Amino acid sequence: MTTIMIQHLFMFSIMGMLLRPVWCDSITVCEEDDGDLRVDCLLKANPNKINSYEFSWSSGSKQALINSNVSGLSAEEEFRKVNHVTELEPDGYRLTLSGYQDKLPHNTTYMCKITGEGASINVERDHLVPCGAVSVLQKCSWIITILLFLPFHAIT
Repeated sequence: MTTIMIQHLFMFSIMGMLLRPVWCDSITVCEEDDGDLRVDCLLKANPNKINSYEFSWSSGSKQALINSNVSGLSAEEEFRKVNHVTELEPDGYRLTLSGYQDKLPHNTTYMCKITGEGASINVERDHLVPCGAVSVLQKCSWIITILLFLPFHAIT
């Protein structure tokens, strides 16, 4: 019985990893425990190449560049000292925006680009989800939840 469970866990883990890029959003926005805003851009980067990234948001008719490593582009003054971008493994970049809990526009479209490929998501300030495992399951398709619980159901 234990061998069957281990085989199912292994098989569904592999399937979950293969389906992740197809079934999860390319961009997620959440609020960290300390109140910082986190934007994960999970677009696939080009291997063996220096990738460019851009993070921006728009609200109403106003669009603002938050951070970029593209030559010639410059972030808005208000964002220059309050944001940080880190590379995610295996793909993507994470923007962390500090001290913006009270300054976020009510209805905002967050956008990111990695080497020309872009993604966007519309988020209402009052509906920001906390970062963590729960928000990952909310952002990913129901198929991943099924993959997590199916092996246990199959052996009972």
